[in-house]
Amino acid sequence: MNHNQEALTARTAPILFVLLWSTGFIGTKYVVNNADPLTYLAIRMAIVVGLMAIIAAIARPKWPDSTGIAHSAVAGILVHGFYLGGTAIAIAHSIPAGLSALIPGLQPILTSTIANRWLGEKVTPVQWAGFVLGLGGVVMILHNRPMTGEAGLGWLASVVSLISITLGTLYQRRYCNQIDWRSGNLVQYVSVTIFFAIGAFLFEDRVVHWTREFMLALGWLAVALSIGSIGLLYWLIRHAAATSVASLFYLVPAVTALMAYLLFGEKLDALAIAGMGMCAAAVFVVNRRF
Repeated sequence: MNHNQEALTARTAPILFVLLWSTGFIGTKYVVNNADPLTYLAIRMAIVVGLMAIIAAIARPKWPDSTGIAHSAVAGILVHGFYLGGTAIAIAHSIPAGLSALIPGLQPILTSTIANRWLGEKVTPVQWAGFVLGLGGVVMILHNRPMTGEAGLGWLASVVSLISITLGTLYQRRYCNQIDWRSGNLVQYVSVTIFFAIGAFLFEDRVVHWTREFMLALGWLAVALSIGSIGLLYWLIRHAAATSVASLFYLVPAVTALMAYLLFGEKLDALAIAGMGMCAAAVFVVNRRF
């Protein structure tokens, strides 16, 4: 890849990542209307395992050693397992799609705190100001959204999502950065398929309605999210500081809220629009080199 291609990738990858990642909340709303959340996730991950196996068979990447396999499995359970499981359970318990992005959207604050101590990354006062600005934007976007449904379990699931995606991205950066993404992802998806299958058999009736809506959303989530957006996330983790990557998650609630407004009629008022602007400003502040 020459310098111009690298520059173009560096500019477009964050934008594409935010757009794709935000559709995950929308797609999940469609699939959980037709299937139990852990059951749907087990099916989704099994599809992804098949796709990644084909990619690995064609590319023939270097396989990690036993330690690398163990690290990949842990990263997969964190990034895919508890994060996706928490998000799906929250939406399945009537938390609106836009609102379900709120708590995971607080990831930059938690990431910056941990990265400062665990990865040795220096977080400047200006970056801290950007994190606070982004937090304010997230609150403004989702300030007046309904808190209906089985809120207790839904919010607990969202908190689990926040913690797991934060620890997962940091774990991936520290222990899996040197593992080829094709072999590493395949290990991760095999691990998380087993994780979700066990959860589905233990806690669910494994109901699935194979409607057109379910199958289309499932296909999108398996290909565009589990392969496309995760690939972009891991590329960003390799090429940027953890705090800079985490700041992109401030944009996800804003983009999700806009999509939810267009698709489901969820409220998007002037204060929420202003919050979207604050989130964009926060990403600029955190990533700018002063």
